[in-house]
Amino acid sequence: MRLTQVAVAHVLFIVLMAPAVHADDPCMGDDEKKAALSQSAALQKAEQAGQPAALFVAYMQIMADDCMDRYDKNAVARAKTNIPKLGRDLAQAAEAKGALYSPDPVRATGQTTAFRYYEALRDYHEANRVLLKAVQAKPDDLRMFEAAWNIDNGRYGPVDPATGSRQPYSSPPAFRQELVKMASMNADRLMKAEERDAQGLTGNIGELGKASTQSIEKLRSAALWMKYLPAGDRPARDRAEQRGDTIMKRPDPSFTQGQAMMYYEFAGSPKAKDMAAQIKQNSEVSQRAIEKAGESMKGMFNQKSEAEQKQFDKKKADLEKELGF
Repeated sequence: MRLTQVAVAHVLFIVLMAPAVHADDPCMGDDEKKAALSQSAALQKAEQAGQPAALFVAYMQIMADDCMDRYDKNAVARAKTNIPKLGRDLAQAAEAKGALYSPDPVRATGQTTAFRYYEALRDYHEANRVLLKAVQAKPDDLRMFEAAWNIDNGRYGPVDPATGSRQPYSSPPAFRQELVKMASMNADRLMKAEERDAQGLTGNIGELGKASTQSIEKLRSAALWMKYLPAGDRPARDRAEQRGDTIMKRPDPSFTQGQAMMYYEFAGSPKAKDMAAQIKQNSEVSQRAIEKAGESMKGMFNQKSEAEQKQFDKKKADLEKELGF
């Protein structure tokens, strides 16, 4: 009797606990099951169609579904087995066509770059190689350079079997060193070109306008590349202050201080603040002088008007007297 009661109690415990176990399983919901089976069917369709890019996307979707292993272990096994070689083949084909890098994701249409295939495979070594190749092919493309510089954001290494966690991935130092070298080359090129433009700062007003516009543009561009160098953009800003000083030494600073101000502001020089105060003061003095001149002229007009009115009145009186009025 005692054993029967124990057995019944044990069965009741299992029955009562079963729903709680299922409730804690995120893959037991109808939506999760439906999504997993849908992905499984899509994979079968892609395998039958034989389109490599579409098949790669289907494999990616299978591996991204955490619940797939519960509903179609075979699909998961096929994806893990086949995706590395398929991805490398697609990446090599894209590289051969010159499709090296794009920020766009992997597409089933096949319009995908080699970088994106390698990145999807987490083959960061090869991804970095083709990305660097793309940057070298367009050395003045700052946007692509910045993408390469920040490429490790969001990257993680393999799963630690002991903890199940991933550590952030860091590219080898050689990758960053190559980017620094390219940034340095671009900055040097722009600074040399700026030297040629700056020769016009001592010319006539027309030459000054053109030279200062081209010069400051190159200094600003050089500073953007210098941000990635150990010394930062200080060399570009120091030179900008020198250019401002050159302009202020001209014999016509009253007409050219606007160009000097532009350089000083970019340089972050305290001279910009001092010049702004001086310009404001000069402007106020000029405004007062204009107002004073205006009042003086108004007075002259008023006096002239009064004299003319008296002369008119006298002529009128003489005429009336002559006519006998």
